Amino acid sequence: MLQVVRAKMHGIRVTGSDLDYHGSITLDPDQCEQAGIRPLEFVDLFNKSNGARWYTYVIYGDPGSRCCVLNGPSARNCQKGDSLIICASTYIPEQQLYDIRPKVLTFGPSNEVEEVLHYEVNQTPERAFDFRMVIEPPTRANVRKIGSVDVDAFTTDLRQRGLDDHAVADVVSRHLKSVL
Repeated sequence: MLQVVRAKMHGIRVTGSDLDYHGSITLDPDQCEQAGIRPLEFVDLFNKSNGARWYTYVIYGDPGSRCCVLNGPSARNCQKGDSLIICASTYIPEQQLYDIRPKVLTFGPSNEVEEVLHYEVNQTPERAFDFRMVIEPPTRANVRKIGSVDVDAFTTDLRQRGLDDHAVADVVSRHLKSVL
């Protein structure tokens, strides 16, 4: 049996800590459900800001809160604003590596989900087990909109018309600044 990644939240920021709480990590249930992480599930945590690694279990906070609160002894491993990787794992036979598609959420600075992707293991002529990351296309629920402007589609269109990243940023900052 291999221990493998089952679900992952990458780059979520610590929003608080409570040393005197019983233990655990409190997370937004909407984000946990999107990633596939369950309440009371043990997860590994990696603090990108200081290198600390530990594990604890998940409890759900308020839906829509984007919270990431370290409780009990875990509170000693982080500070508000630290960037974490939260990883749920499972055990599978090696033959099932081709069948799993662990979901990964990446986060922006305000704990908004920026990107949804999944991992795949496949066979190639060079290797029996090769790896790739696949970005999932945006859905209506995770497309960033300002007013009636789909900013991601707008900037993609500008790039397709030949504008470089600097020019795109200039157009967006000049013409959308009142709604940003």
